[in-house]
Amino acid sequence: MPSISVSTAGHCATVTLNRPEVRNAFNDEVIAELTHAFAELGQDPQVRAIVLAAVGPAFCAGADLNWMRRMADYSQAENLLDAAQLAEMLRVIDTCPKPTVARIQGDVYAGGMGLVAVCDMAVSVDTANYCLSEVKLGLYPATISPYVIRAMGARAAHRYFLTAERFDTAEALRIGFVHAVVPAEQLDDQVAEITQALVNASPNAVKECKTLLHDVPGKDIDAALIAYTVQGIAGIRASAEGKEGVQSFLQKRKPDWLI
Repeated sequence: MPSISVSTAGHCATVTLNRPEVRNAFNDEVIAELTHAFAELGQDPQVRAIVLAAVGPAFCAGADLNWMRRMADYSQAENLLDAAQLAEMLRVIDTCPKPTVARIQGDVYAGGMGLVAVCDMAVSVDTANYCLSEVKLGLYPATISPYVIRAMGARAAHRYFLTAERFDTAEALRIGFVHAVVPAEQLDDQVAEITQALVNASPNAVKECKTLLHDVPGKDIDAALIAYTVQGIAGIRASAEGKEGVQSFLQKRKPDWLI
């Protein structure tokens, strides 16, 4: 049975973690498969949104225990290579030109928190629990830290990185780690509502928005940043989809990317 599966319906692709027997923990094989899947889907012109989902009681429990046992005997060089592959997977998902939505149907632990954090949006079932458990194992969440801190904020990260406390969906929502919390029977409808909004938007505008969202945060609002945004809006106004979007609005018709 494959570690992940990929399916497409309409303009939305779904990448599903398929190792429920180990709570969808990842190893080097899963990391390689996820990296490849998101790289391919990111370049597929028919795909406008990607859902990261999972089967079984947990969304992702982090690193597979058997993989961790192997890593315990790795040399420093081997550990660096392994960590670099995990970092590359996170980078590929984070920078995927297509918008991504985490469909969280169960618990999220350790490295699984990184998978949620690199998705643009996250929808959680109300029974899920979250935990950055690394310090209990004598480790720390180094590779996922840039994404998780960005997603939950530095203040919350200080608490949950250091204490390894488990927290519920109400807290995940409060700190901004997830965008919506729903009962299990409403999970697919909520995800579908978001993905439909993504599919309805201009594909080029969404792609450019993702670049903007990576380029602007944390920058000083200075002449260089202002010039960057001025060039951006001028360029997209002159683009084919920019012109089509404005014209279709004025003419009260659907833009051609919806036809």
